[in-house]
Amino acid sequence: MRTNIIRVMLALAAVTIASATTNSKVTFAGGQNPGELAGTSWKLIKLQTGDETTLVPDDGSKYTITFGSNGRVTSRVDCNRASSTWKSPRANELQFGSWSRTSAKCPAGSLHDRIVTEGAAVRSYSIKDGHLFLSGMAAGGYYELEPLTIQRRRR
Repeated sequence: MRTNIIRVMLALAAVTIASATTNSKVTFAGGQNPGELAGTSWKLIKLQTGDETTLVPDDGSKYTITFGSNGRVTSRVDCNRASSTWKSPRANELQFGSWSRTSAKCPAGSLHDRIVTEGAAVRSYSIKDGHLFLSGMAAGGYYELEPLTIQRRRR
């Protein structure tokens, strides 16, 4: 009898260990899954500032962000490029590492300076109706982005 109890306990322990090490896609409360950003690319539609001013880029494809599956993030901010690391440890939470970027002078009317100043302070995200919303900056406001589609050349 004692031997059977030990066998059952060992079997339960093995099942517990196996299930703890199995990879599965977990969806968090609120329907957001941190892995949903991995491998995605987005372009800016608008920047809504904390004082309710709406800024719209002349060309959203000049303001893009790509979340790599490897934990790297790359971005185009008008005439400059930037890269960092990213992670989403909890639902709707977003953390960036230190950013490296080029420092070309962008033309008048560019949203570059504002995005570079505030963008690194983004702390949260949500996806609604297929759009990515980045927020959490101290000054308030948010960025609204849509999926980036790549135009293929005709042959």
